[in-house]
Amino acid sequence: MSQLGADPGATGRPTPAVSGADGRILLSSPDVGPLEESYLIRALRSGWVAPAGPDLEAFEREVADRVGVGHAVALTSGSAALHLALVTLGVRPGDAVVVPTLTFVATANAVAYTGAEPVFVDCEAGSGNLDPELLDRTLRDLRRAGRRVAAVLPVDLFGACADYPRILPLCAAAGVPVLEDAAEALGATRDGRAAGSFGRAAVLSFNGNKIATTSGGGMLVSDDGDLVAHCRYLATQAREPVAHYEHRAVGYTYRLSNLLAALGRAQLRRLESMMACRRAHHERYSKLFAAAAGVRLLADGDPGANRWLTSIVVDPTVAGWQAADLAGHLAARGIETRPVFRPMHLQPVFAGARATLSGVAERLATHGLTLPSGSNMTDAQFARVTSAVEDFLTRG
Repeated sequence: MSQLGADPGATGRPTPAVSGADGRILLSSPDVGPLEESYLIRALRSGWVAPAGPDLEAFEREVADRVGVGHAVALTSGSAALHLALVTLGVRPGDAVVVPTLTFVATANAVAYTGAEPVFVDCEAGSGNLDPELLDRTLRDLRRAGRRVAAVLPVDLFGACADYPRILPLCAAAGVPVLEDAAEALGATRDGRAAGSFGRAAVLSFNGNKIATTSGGGMLVSDDGDLVAHCRYLATQAREPVAHYEHRAVGYTYRLSNLLAALGRAQLRRLESMMACRRAHHERYSKLFAAAAGVRLLADGDPGANRWLTSIVVDPTVAGWQAADLAGHLAARGIETRPVFRPMHLQPVFAGARATLSGVAERLATHGLTLPSGSNMTDAQFARVTSAVEDFLTRG
């Protein structure tokens, strides 16, 4: 254990990428070690245990600097950040908010929290991210229908930035603010700009499976100081700055704790090395599947992706097997995989929602498979994964 105030450096023995005694290799488990321990102990001994304190303030500054924006507020989750951002952008019941159909449900749920209607748009085949051509069509259709489009929420899927050079001009021409869901993309870039720096504001996640974690947590980042200040106000139960408890708006208990922020600060120091590990995994997967007919990697040609998760897409008519076949083969050998997200327009909770579809998201959901990508996988553990994949590819 490190002494209080000591700096064990940005390396150290991480937590294992396996679960319990069964040795199952996980998809993306938290990567924490001595540095995180030292930061947490220091925060505990400081007495700042409540959702306030110097580590919280420092974490916000450090993330804002990393992303290249002026302001940030740390919150209990990425979902909380999405909710507050939408409220502050003025999204209200009856509005339309454009959401990629290929995403985790939190993106669409945050829209539902406000009473607005999520309008789903399909994705590009190469990256799985929002299709700008379909976005343009959707904005035009909604305008013709007399609908108020209150926001567009592009998602940086699996750590690859959406096509903002095309998306931002479309939204600007339509007069619609962009809220970037960069929950999975901390450390990623697009054309030299960091994920989280696009649009009016952006959201990051520090959930336990993300590239950097605070156990649970998220952050709203923006160059708009007034927007961030209002979100901070709402996140602290909209308490007015007076000695007694006074509230003029409905608020929320959404602030991150100082202890979790301390954990996040340590993770941020290790972000480059953790990202390098995930990128190395992606490159090894790329070589592994290079000779496999009918198999490609999602967003494989994106040099700025942080490679939070590596996903393959299988064409069964060429490969002769389904993604689910490989998933079953790996599961039998104690290796976790996950299908690509089931599109939002197919989710029962959003049955009947408006959607502009091309069929790409459904194909990716059917034929996509996400492979173990954690930065704490050892060489031996990764070799176990690749050996199992090779065994599958060469069988019979």
